[in-house]
Amino acid sequence: MIVRPHQHWFRRLFVWHGSVLSEILFRLSLNLAMSVVAILCFQWYEALGVKLTLAPFSLLGVAIAIFLGFRNSVSYARFTEARMMWGNLLIVNRSLLRQVKSILPQRPELAQELAALLMAFSYCLKHQLRKTPMDEDLARLLAEHDTQTIANSASPCNQILLLIGQWLGKRRQEGDVSDILFHSIDQNVNQLSAVLAGCERISNTPIPFAYRLIVHRTVYLFCTLLPFALVPDLHYMTPLVSVFISYTFISLDALAEELEDPFGTAPNDLPLNAMCNAIEINLREMNNESNVPQKLLPDKQFQLN
Repeated sequence: MIVRPHQHWFRRLFVWHGSVLSEILFRLSLNLAMSVVAILCFQWYEALGVKLTLAPFSLLGVAIAIFLGFRNSVSYARFTEARMMWGNLLIVNRSLLRQVKSILPQRPELAQELAALLMAFSYCLKHQLRKTPMDEDLARLLAEHDTQTIANSASPCNQILLLIGQWLGKRRQEGDVSDILFHSIDQNVNQLSAVLAGCERISNTPIPFAYRLIVHRTVYLFCTLLPFALVPDLHYMTPLVSVFISYTFISLDALAEELEDPFGTAPNDLPLNAMCNAIEINLREMNNESNVPQKLLPDKQFQLN
C-alpha cells in the first residue's frame, strides 16, 4: 500500500505509481486505435446509412456508472472491513501480552513465549492470506518442533491458536492463572479466532463472478462502440474524448478488481508487511527486548506491502 504526504493538486495529476493507469494503458490504447478506425471508416459506413447516435450511449453510460459505483462500494467495504480486522489484531495482541505481564511479572520468560506465538500468528496469517511460504518467519520465531507441527497443518493459523490455548491451559494447571483470569485471557484468544475467520471469509468469498463479468463486458462493449457514436459530431477530436471517457469507466472497473482482494500485493492493497512489523515492534518493546526490528516507513513503498 502506498502512503503519501499531502500533495499539490497539480502534481497529483501526474502521479503514476499507485494509479491504475499503468494497468489499463494497453486497454486505453485499443480504444485509441478504435477511435482512429472510426475516423477512417466514417464516410464509408455513413454512405451505408449506418449512424450511431449518443442517445443510447447516454442511457447506457448512466446505468454503467451506477453499477460501477455499487461494485466499487462493495469492494471498498471489503477493504475497510479487512483493515478493521487487522487493527483489531494489533489491539488483541497488545491486550494479551499486557495481561500476562501484569499477572506474571516474576515470569518474564512466559511473556516472551506468548509474544513469540502471537507474532507467529500475525506473520502466519499474512502468508496464509497471500499464499506465500511461511517457513522462514515461523523458524525465526518458534521452536523447531512447533514449526514442523504448524507447517504440516491444513490450517496453520488455527494450529497456532491451538498452541496459544495449550500454553494458556498449562498456566492454569500450574496455578499461575486463576479461573477468572483464565476466562478473561481466553476471551482475547477468541478474538484472534474471530479475526482469522473474518479474514478467511473475505479471502475465500469473492464478489460473485457473474456480476463481475456482466459489468466487465458491458464496460468494454461500451468503450469499443463509443468512438463510432462520437465521430459524427467530434470528427478528429474523437480519440481525445473517447479515451478520456473510457479511462473513467475502465479505471473504475480495474480499481474495483484491485480492492476486491485487500490482502494482495498491489499498490492499493493492505500493507500487511508493515502491519506485521508494527505488531512485532510493539510486542518486543513491551518485553524490553533489544532485537526490535526497524520500522517500515511509508516512503519505503516496496516494503509496505
